[in-house]
Amino acid sequence: MDARSARHRSTAHRGIAAVALAAASGLALAACTGGGDSGTTADGGQGFPDDGCTHVTIATSSEKVNMLDALAEAFKESPEHEGLDTCATVRPINVSSGNAARYLTSGEDWPTSDESLWPTLWSPASTVWTDRVAAAASANLVGEPASFTRTPVVFGMPQPMAEALGWPDVQPSITDFAELCQNPDGWGSVGKDVWGSFKISKTNPNTSTTGLSAILMQSYEAAGKTEGLTTADVDAAAEFSRVFEECVIHYGDTTGNVLSTLYDETQNGASGSGYVSAVALEETSLLNYNQGNPDSHTVQPGETLTPPKTKLVAIYPAGGSMWSDNPVTVLGADWVTDEQRVAGEAFAAFLQTPAAQAVLPDYGFRPLDESVPLGDLFTAEYGVDPALPAVTLPKPEVGVISTAIDQWTQVRKPSSVMELIDISASMDEEIGDGRSRLDGAIEGAQSTLDHFRSTDEIGVWAFTTGVSSEAGENLTVIRDVTALGSDRESLDSSLDDLRYAQRSGTPLYDSILAAYEEMTARAEPGRINAIVVLSDGEDTDSATSLDSLIARIGEDATEGGDETLVRIFPIAYSEAADQTALQRIADATGGQLFDASDAERIDLVFASVINNF
Repeated sequence: MDARSARHRSTAHRGIAAVALAAASGLALAACTGGGDSGTTADGGQGFPDDGCTHVTIATSSEKVNMLDALAEAFKESPEHEGLDTCATVRPINVSSGNAARYLTSGEDWPTSDESLWPTLWSPASTVWTDRVAAAASANLVGEPASFTRTPVVFGMPQPMAEALGWPDVQPSITDFAELCQNPDGWGSVGKDVWGSFKISKTNPNTSTTGLSAILMQSYEAAGKTEGLTTADVDAAAEFSRVFEECVIHYGDTTGNVLSTLYDETQNGASGSGYVSAVALEETSLLNYNQGNPDSHTVQPGETLTPPKTKLVAIYPAGGSMWSDNPVTVLGADWVTDEQRVAGEAFAAFLQTPAAQAVLPDYGFRPLDESVPLGDLFTAEYGVDPALPAVTLPKPEVGVISTAIDQWTQVRKPSSVMELIDISASMDEEIGDGRSRLDGAIEGAQSTLDHFRSTDEIGVWAFTTGVSSEAGENLTVIRDVTALGSDRESLDSSLDDLRYAQRSGTPLYDSILAAYEEMTARAEPGRINAIVVLSDGEDTDSATSLDSLIARIGEDATEGGDETLVRIFPIAYSEAADQTALQRIADATGGQLFDASDAERIDLVFASVINNF
């Protein structure tokens, strides 16, 4: 029996392991609709072709999938491949760096039932993640990581906004951003009153390299250092980072989701300023955006990309930038066979060759080989300056990074969230793993409670026909939106009680409108205000039409934005859900739709939702 067969587990076991991991770490695969971790191959298919070759999966962050797919094809023609005893087929799968790190440190199998997708190679965005796995689990597990390309972390700004701050002659600093955020006049302080307040988008540092780099850059800025960042420096930077986080509109697990929303707004005639002023992202993601690929998805043959009407330009902060150094390593996991290890080592060696390095600039990555020309992408036309950043901020020690992540949990922007749960009869339908849709919704809601701080506000409403409460007809108030405090255990029990609640029709649109009006009335500018809708998405009993709902909830998303905007994040629990309607609801408020129709991914998707708060 080979190593792969010896580690065979039942589908149910892997599902339980993945759920336990998500609950323990607060991590998840991103929603299919958001272009996040999907476990799919670069061409959207599952598994490998029946080609008689050794099959090698490389787990990688989303922005490298296109590039690694091209490199995998080039590898077939390389001397490194010729030196193998048997042919090898390499395929990338999209797994965020932070998620992959936690899967590897969990001690469990890779959380997918398709063993062909269990990775031989891992290429996170930064050696930060390989260092963390080595420290938390085993150095042998991550092998010997070697960087093969790099990209700096920058702030992308719509070009007119950057010009208002003096770009391209001036590269604003993180302190400049913080001061603009704090200024009660917002953009009005530089003569642009119509743009409203200054808004930043960042990703969650628990899952995203960009989010992690951003908080480290904040600590460097507060300390006035360009090297030698210490734990004491991070501790001393807490207040500075707390103020900076006040600019954040909401967090996310990928920059692609934010960039997609910004792109849609600009293409529909808006400037995008009402949504966000600056996005912390990697330079390569900005290059993808300006080519018309905001979520860095795998571009299919014959697909035409449409550049945005307003491009983003890269701000390389005056105080310095960190770099994503993109290592690749052969994993020391016991599911990796000898044949896969040898093939993986050959592919990793190929990535260091001039032939492979020459491919990188075409995909917006800077080669390590400085003799390789950067080409036409790395120009002002696409919003970047290859001569910058002027200052490189080195990666701190593992302990310093851990301190920064722990600090962010305390200083991140507070949230006020209502969870709106569909308890109609249709939610009794099974989702394929012995649970009903309602079971998945309840368990997903329960899994979020440890994520919220005691000072965060959380409320729960449930809806179906034939019930009433102080919230109105067809609504049941499980918990008012108030500070969570010490109520985790009692709220957990109240959510369990929903399994026995009366179930009838689905007044989805009426309920969303009532929840939106409630949250809008109490929304505060200092919080992330949001509604999470857990439903199978099939409205049957609303007096409010979809168009009327969209008109109402879209009123606040005006030019310049509203500091108390309530964003809606629907989670669709059924393949039969009207995802077009749910997408329109999310888009109207700058939220995001999540697809939980796959039973194996419901718990993981829900954890991805809460990365926004």
